[in-house]
Amino acid sequence: MEPAVSLAVCALLFLLWVRVKGLEFVLIHQRWVFVCLFLLPLSLIFDIYYYVRAWVVFKLSSAPRLHGQRVRDIQKQVREWKEQGSKTFMCTGRPGWLTVSLRVGKYKKTHKNIMINLMDILEVDTKKQIVRVEPLVTMGQVTALLTSIGWTLPVLPELDDLTVGGLIMGTGIESSSHKYGLFQHICTAYELVLADGSFVRCTPSENSDLFYAVPWSCGTLGFLVAAEIRIIPAKKYVKLRFEPVRGLEAICDKFTRESQRPENHFVEGLLYSLDEAVIMTGVMTDEAEPSKLNSIGSYYKPWFFKHVENYLKANEGGLEYIPLRHYYHRHTRSIFWELQDIIPFGNNPIFRYLFGWMVPPKISLLKLTQGETLRKLYEQHHVVQDMLVPMKCLSQAVHTFHNDIHVYPIWLCPFILPSQPGLVHPKGDEAELYVDIGAYGEPRVKHFEARSCMRQLEKFVRSVHGFQMLYADCYMSREEFWEMFDGSLYHRLRERLGCQDAFPEGATVPACRPQSSRSSACLLGGAGYV
Repeated sequence: MEPAVSLAVCALLFLLWVRVKGLEFVLIHQRWVFVCLFLLPLSLIFDIYYYVRAWVVFKLSSAPRLHGQRVRDIQKQVREWKEQGSKTFMCTGRPGWLTVSLRVGKYKKTHKNIMINLMDILEVDTKKQIVRVEPLVTMGQVTALLTSIGWTLPVLPELDDLTVGGLIMGTGIESSSHKYGLFQHICTAYELVLADGSFVRCTPSENSDLFYAVPWSCGTLGFLVAAEIRIIPAKKYVKLRFEPVRGLEAICDKFTRESQRPENHFVEGLLYSLDEAVIMTGVMTDEAEPSKLNSIGSYYKPWFFKHVENYLKANEGGLEYIPLRHYYHRHTRSIFWELQDIIPFGNNPIFRYLFGWMVPPKISLLKLTQGETLRKLYEQHHVVQDMLVPMKCLSQAVHTFHNDIHVYPIWLCPFILPSQPGLVHPKGDEAELYVDIGAYGEPRVKHFEARSCMRQLEKFVRSVHGFQMLYADCYMSREEFWEMFDGSLYHRLRERLGCQDAFPEGATVPACRPQSSRSSACLLGGAGYV
């Protein structure tokens, strides 16, 4: 009870401070106060509501019964748009601030909003090893249900609020991707409502051209209404090995070798400087040594990236057993390491024990309350980027990141990229090992200028036949965008399905900022799925 009383007193004092200094001043200069007193409790309420709702819906089995009617309602809205003359592009009616990204899509104000209320797990078929879900189902929902019945997704991206639709229409990755590929590669079927209001199901053998074109299309080929995803048997723990490595050449060699070993279920690297990293490898297991059990997801535990850094400081490896769901969401509580810039003392033991059970604040609420001034500050002085490059270019890529933006830690996640049709595939005809290089934080390079530095980084990624995740700011021109991505199949389908007047082109949906002007559309999931 005492923490609640203390929180109430602090909230009252904060309101008085806001009255004196002004809301915008406080949101910029004392953002942590606003986050701790208001956004953390509000985020907790949101989480409880959605957890209870998902549990009730699944237990009552009401989602499958309602799904058909919801899809027909979407079809009706699309047909009404056509009858009204198709005057503007369509997008989902989901507010832009709800997406897991730094930007709010302004296109929502000018496009026809199609309301899509599809946020439930529809079916788990353990015989076929398939889960059928609606596009707004989150990774938090999926792990809560599947791990409770002994199953999991082969690729399960970290953050709780990432949605299935965003991970398909954009992309998703996890430390198991060196075995299974990107999130799109574990999907077996998509169901969509097209620009004419018709319903279509596509698989690798049925409407296969559409099946391969949907991933990375940002909702510009149709509205995703359901997806079927592979599931595999889960075990209780991840047996995780930590190995500090020094020297960039040694880091790249070690990371590449571990990524090529099929016996590793999980491979991940955290790069703390140009020549210091911790490489982690894990396997699922049902047995654990009690003395080495670490429930890293518990609210009072240190943030994962700080915990890993201790192995680097001690210069010795280690072995831990982490509960499977805790491992999957190991970066959620600290939003990788972004939360340290919002709540600087968030990893302090006192804060964790008193208020850690409310962490993290929801990204959507952070966006909703950031204001235009703070948004511009983030745009110019903050980097959130994931670049996917061939593993053979890892050393060169790390040097480029270091010179152009100088953000640490850097996340390293390997993945196998199959040679399949679509927007993203290797340069040759064989599958190739790639690595996701994730940089999140404030650049420390001298005289950082967002546009010029990011264009330099994008130029390098194109030169090695790499790809940029489209949830983040993209400064490429349209020509440069289609140099990076293979639009041959995508453009054929847009013409055949009548998408030109219904949805914006893929190159304008991310937060592309061409040199001549800003695009009015922005961010991964142009249809608003993320």
